[in-house]
Amino acid sequence: MTLNIDKLLEDPVVEAMSQGKETLWFRQSHTPTAQALDSSGLNADLIEDARQRFERFAPWFVRQFPETSISYGIIESPVHGLHHLQAELDDRQGSQLPGKLWMKRDDMLPVAGSIKARGGIHEVLQVAERIVVDAGVLKPTDNYARFADADVRQVLGDHGIMVGSTGNLGLSIGVAAAALGLRTTVHMSADARSWKKELLRSRGVSVVEHPGDFTEAVDAGRAEAEADPSVHFVDDENSMALFAGYSTAAHRLAGQLRALEVRVDQEHPLMVYLPCGVGGSPGGVSFGLKHLFGDAVRCFFAEPTHSPAVTLGVRTGLHERISAFDLGLDGKTAADGLAVARPSELVGRALADVVDGYATVTDQKMLALTALLADCEDIRVEPSATAGLLLPWRVAGDPDFRGTSGLSETQWANATHLVWSTGGAMVPEKEMDGYLLEGHRELEQVQLG
Repeated sequence: MTLNIDKLLEDPVVEAMSQGKETLWFRQSHTPTAQALDSSGLNADLIEDARQRFERFAPWFVRQFPETSISYGIIESPVHGLHHLQAELDDRQGSQLPGKLWMKRDDMLPVAGSIKARGGIHEVLQVAERIVVDAGVLKPTDNYARFADADVRQVLGDHGIMVGSTGNLGLSIGVAAAALGLRTTVHMSADARSWKKELLRSRGVSVVEHPGDFTEAVDAGRAEAEADPSVHFVDDENSMALFAGYSTAAHRLAGQLRALEVRVDQEHPLMVYLPCGVGGSPGGVSFGLKHLFGDAVRCFFAEPTHSPAVTLGVRTGLHERISAFDLGLDGKTAADGLAVARPSELVGRALADVVDGYATVTDQKMLALTALLADCEDIRVEPSATAGLLLPWRVAGDPDFRGTSGLSETQWANATHLVWSTGGAMVPEKEMDGYLLEGHRELEQVQLG
């Protein structure tokens, strides 16, 4: 397909993206959530199926990863209020955010420490379950702590799993698959951090490094897996199993918000800001949230200015047929987990009427916010985890959105702003110190207002 770039650049948003500038735009159609979900063609049963699979494997998690015993093997992250950061950013913005600022701490997710763990681990579990059930070794009604037994691991050892990744997805799949005894290979792009590769190798995972970007790593993994019928390929660009794993977050979040006495309904809207790479994780989370909360929740994606894959695909309507490279962007970003140039075919097409808005943010701001979050709340995360931190102010302060959102001033005042974090807990201290040092330098230079 030949792209008419000059024609695409007539759109001021696309033109701004091509120059690496920050952008913010909103879905123009006001399709009711129920109708948008119905037209997505995605079955809501996948959410419950994935949730039940996580529950079946809970005894195995307790046995294999003792840190999960405090939640009886359920993999979940906490929700924390960001009172001090909200006050600091109110001051820097020169305007008060209506509502309260919270963070969903997927940087603290057990086992793999990022939002990618939700989808990546789920697909690994689905593959392992299918193998042992088909082999007659276990039934779905058995105690899945047996997955740690030698005879089950021997069956799984005859099978492999492979994925292409910029880092966090490969980390989650590698850790979980290796723990189950599956032969595991992760193809990693040039953007992936060295410590993630080293951690995977220490768990017995084969890491194949590529000089190119995310798409090259994915293509290489796919080609290698196709040549070996005993190997399952995890396709980050088009996987329903990954998507289903991400979608389960909504059910648990609802319970956490109730425990915190945070209401979510038409008069108390929930505004969720999600970091976005290829689109699978924010797409799956949004799908689950929209099914649970309907029109009471609004979801916004945040991407790096140098790698705006999903926002470019949806804005142009070209989805996976266009890449950030087509605009002359280099795809380089400090947010390595978001370093994706071409979006997911699944998410862009299915959820175009579900996601409410799309934004891009500079590396300088993500790094500065990494330092500011640590200073204000003692929360240490990767730069990609801060991609959505300024979005509440940008969205609430946008006159177009304020005018078309249908939210009254009272509803805005009652709003819950939930910024979704991603990686952090597994980052080595030296690496994190480097992020914070660079972040503090940027904090002295960049305007967060």
